[in-house]
Amino acid sequence: MEWHDEGIVLGMRRHGETSAIAEVMTLAHGRHLGLVRGGRSRALRPVLQPGNRVALTWRARLSEHLGEFRVEPLSQRAGLLMQSATALHGMRAMAALLRLLPERDPHRHLCDAVEVIIAHLEDPATAGELFVRFELALLNELGFGLDLARCAANGSAVDLVYVSPKSGRAVSKEAGAPYADRMLALPDFLRADLNEAADRPGLAAGFRLTGFFLDRHVYEPRGIKPDSARESFITATLKALEKQQTA
Repeated sequence: MEWHDEGIVLGMRRHGETSAIAEVMTLAHGRHLGLVRGGRSRALRPVLQPGNRVALTWRARLSEHLGEFRVEPLSQRAGLLMQSATALHGMRAMAALLRLLPERDPHRHLCDAVEVIIAHLEDPATAGELFVRFELALLNELGFGLDLARCAANGSAVDLVYVSPKSGRAVSKEAGAPYADRMLALPDFLRADLNEAADRPGLAAGFRLTGFFLDRHVYEPRGIKPDSARESFITATLKALEKQQTA
């Protein structure tokens, strides 16, 4: 068995004296693990750091086996990611979220989304907005997508300011007013009728929104806790935005 692909390194763990098991989010083969012989060498250890883009050849006797990776670097940016708290926590948080998906299940658009987010991790507003959209896409892939296009009560596509915590559907200001204290806020940057960029309050609301449904539909049913990197990324992002606004 053999295939060739590209992907983003999510993590690495030791295997034996000199080898490593690499975890890579690939374009066509999903989140995939493979043994890298000599992976702990001076030449390969820097290549197998989270955030780097690599070219892969995977080989195994049978498809269900772990198999071996032959890895070649395409874009080594792990060093740059380590220089920023927002970038470092962001990469760790994305890796943890991708581990919620079944191994070897292809999700090319999520792999592409990670690539875009990595390219914008130095800009907290853009990175935060992209991250919220990434979590919405992940929820959708897991079968728990939110419907934020029209009001659940009257079908309106404008003036959507709430999200129902029960149905995960948008609700207009008028329809949701009697239940406002029980609703989740829909930030303006997620409203199609406004086309606005994210600000600090909007991002905080966006993170609360996706976090609520991740807890309800994914973490709690599986009996697991969210990776601390997500909260660290949120804290670093909102802190960076606050500094920008007060500078």
